[in-house]
Amino acid sequence: MKQNRLHTAPGAAIAFQGELGSFSHHAARKIFGAAIRPLSCFSFDEAFAAVVYRKAECAVIPIENTLAGSIHQNFDLLAHHSLEIAAETSLRVEHNLIVHPGVGLRQIKQIYSHPAALEQCRRLLRRLRAIEKVSFYDTAGSVKHIRDRGLRSAAAIASEDAARIYGMKILRRGIEDEPENYTRFLALARRGKYLRGGPKTSIVFGLRNEPGALFKALSVFALRNIDLSKIESRPIRREPWQYLFYLDLQSDSRSPECSHAFRHLRELAPYFKVLGSYPTF
Repeated sequence: MKQNRLHTAPGAAIAFQGELGSFSHHAARKIFGAAIRPLSCFSFDEAFAAVVYRKAECAVIPIENTLAGSIHQNFDLLAHHSLEIAAETSLRVEHNLIVHPGVGLRQIKQIYSHPAALEQCRRLLRRLRAIEKVSFYDTAGSVKHIRDRGLRSAAAIASEDAARIYGMKILRRGIEDEPENYTRFLALARRGKYLRGGPKTSIVFGLRNEPGALFKALSVFALRNIDLSKIESRPIRREPWQYLFYLDLQSDSRSPECSHAFRHLRELAPYFKVLGSYPTF
């Protein structure tokens, strides 16, 4: 029987960036279930560190969005830390205009939210051009902020969960410009906590600066009919014009084809690491 969530003990701490009611919090519950103990973190670095230093069992972080693209900071953190991808999930991002109960549109002087959310709701915000737009570190955090400060002349853009958790009212639903707005999230754990294996595998590797090096590296997968669903390059700090390459493969790392491809790639790549082979929820 197919699993519908990743197993962890009831009450296990799961770290994520943002406040309760954030999209990352929602993704954590989708992967692990509602019995988790959510651990809200101010930054992605803090969420990674919570797992490294055993303050949390796992962390859930966004890695890419269908509109905004890749979240480069988290690719860099994956290479820096020794954590492993244990699972992934995707969420449709639906933004809502949220206010104090009893507040109407005419009373709003400011709208708070994360810069990405403000950017994804430009159509409505252009119509509300007389209202000040205020960037905030987190969508759900913006709802908490206007509630805690009693800002009845302010609104926030965030999820339905955030409105419910903080006892606020949704004034307008589904205000995002593009309904096909999805974010992909990864669940990260210390290496060895979960049995590696699943229909998707992520790796990172570095190559020597030689003609045809990347072509040769990618050919190890083409020769074995392994589908590459994503490739991302990131600069290596303190090594100008040198890059790490991140690949997502539609293959289980335990398969003979994948094992042979990795063996071949290790002959070409001075640096190689399997980031995880994992299920999707």
